[in-house]
Amino acid sequence: MSSLSLAVRDSSTMLRRNLLHARRYPSLTLNLLLTPIMLLLLFVYVFGDAMSAGIGGGGADRSEYIAYIVPGILLMTIGSNVVGTAVSVATDMNEGIVARFRTMAIHRGSVLFGHVVGSVLQAIISVALVGAVGVAMGFRSIDATVLEWIAAFGLLVLVALAFTWMGVGLGMGSPNAEAASNNAMPLILLPLISSAFVPIEAMPGWFQPIAEYQPFTPAIETLRGLLLGTEIGHNGWIVVVWCLGLTVLGYRWSRAQFNRDPK
Repeated sequence: MSSLSLAVRDSSTMLRRNLLHARRYPSLTLNLLLTPIMLLLLFVYVFGDAMSAGIGGGGADRSEYIAYIVPGILLMTIGSNVVGTAVSVATDMNEGIVARFRTMAIHRGSVLFGHVVGSVLQAIISVALVGAVGVAMGFRSIDATVLEWIAAFGLLVLVALAFTWMGVGLGMGSPNAEAASNNAMPLILLPLISSAFVPIEAMPGWFQPIAEYQPFTPAIETLRGLLLGTEIGHNGWIVVVWCLGLTVLGYRWSRAQFNRDPK
């Protein structure tokens, strides 16, 4: 059997293992999924009229604010899912199963790829569930073409892949699951200081560059452009650069920690 076939076989085995763990212990995934759903309900039904009036400069229109906020909540869902990835990897590291895998005749990278692919699949499923809640609340994207929907799906997968690799690196570098959860918390907080809830122009001048060029804002604006037909501008290539850079960084960081001799 070729090296590639071994890598694919072992990665598939590790993927099944991680998916079975997620199915048998769904509490972490459900808890992380609850955060974006609660924020969506809160900002639409409690703050929706006031926020829509402030953004549009006219009368209150909750349906307009639903269209504005849902793309940001979808990206926040991916950030929440990455926290679960970091906790899962840290748990494996501390329970000794990774040390056991190092002694077995399996492809070394399959452990990492199993976590990454499984987490990306869970992230996309979570995004679909949150998106369904948004549709039930009134979100519509009737003007998007088939190609734009495909591009939006590809964008979500690319963002999920980039941040999942960072989550794996955070999990491997954390001494325990609690520390991994704390270390990955900025991935939930970053969307709060992006254009997810209010436009960049509504923020203080000194803060606008921070919010504009962090990875979530260009991703949110690109997703809005694809689904709602708003202007994408330079956000498209910025989010691609961010995602490719984070993917390479996360992969190299994770692999270096995995290949390091255990203490």
